[in-house]
Amino acid sequence: MFRGVGTAIVTPFKAGEIDFKSYDRLVKFQIDNGVSAIFVLGTTGESPTVELDESAKLIDRTVELCHDRAEVIAGAGTNSTKKALELVKHAEMHGANGVLVVTPYYNKPTQKGLYEHYKYISERTSLNIVIYNVPGRTGVNILPETVYKIASDCKNVRGLKEANADINQVDMDMLALRSINDFRIYSGNDDSAFHLLCSGGDGVVSVASNVIPKEMSEMCKFVFDGEVEKAREIHLRFFNFFKALFVESNPIPVKAALEIKGFIKNELRLPLVTASDKTIETLKDAMKRSGIADSEVA
Repeated sequence: MFRGVGTAIVTPFKAGEIDFKSYDRLVKFQIDNGVSAIFVLGTTGESPTVELDESAKLIDRTVELCHDRAEVIAGAGTNSTKKALELVKHAEMHGANGVLVVTPYYNKPTQKGLYEHYKYISERTSLNIVIYNVPGRTGVNILPETVYKIASDCKNVRGLKEANADINQVDMDMLALRSINDFRIYSGNDDSAFHLLCSGGDGVVSVASNVIPKEMSEMCKFVFDGEVEKAREIHLRFFNFFKALFVESNPIPVKAALEIKGFIKNELRLPLVTASDKTIETLKDAMKRSGIADSEVA
């Protein structure tokens, strides 16, 4: 599994359809600026509103664009184990290198249920699996000891995307999971990625890198190389931008930021709607203060 930045890529739309021209340009921008993986069909990619035939085209296109330059991790989680496996097999069929499997949301399984969920999927695919813990969206928190048991028993469960706001749990993750060879721990939050990296983490699954892939990649590299002060400078430079990206539900702000940069049309699928005028002004202010140019694309 990769180390560094994995971009949680948006899905651009135009007149209701996927805008593959803009998608190609955006993915190439990521790869050319040092990201190590593309996470397609995650929450940032509006996966709940992407149809199965569309997801096949997105995975195919991402695999083609990435070649051997970046890993392709497909979002494949839902709150039915059987349906989640179907999404995993779909990603496998279309050439993804791995899958991001979110903890089942709304039905709130126990820790034993979470273990059985991931074990069931693991036994039926050869793909690498990244567990995604995001209690603020799912209503369930997978504990470090549960992740440890899953990773110990399921050799293709290779990573954790940790988006728990509780910094104590991140430290517990490190203590519990560092003894498992080649297991990766990624930050799921841009604003805490620097801290997780400095605690021994392996990277970040980033929303901000849609807009600033080079800088996020450099921050990771600086930490890996022991140049923590340089990494901190990047973290502090973009901290207000990280916060601005979540003043409304993700991916509403990042799509607005990408339109400001000239990459995509600011279009989402219902039930998400475009950013408010207040959010756009907040973004523009944060981008200006961070030194992010208004337009990247001619």
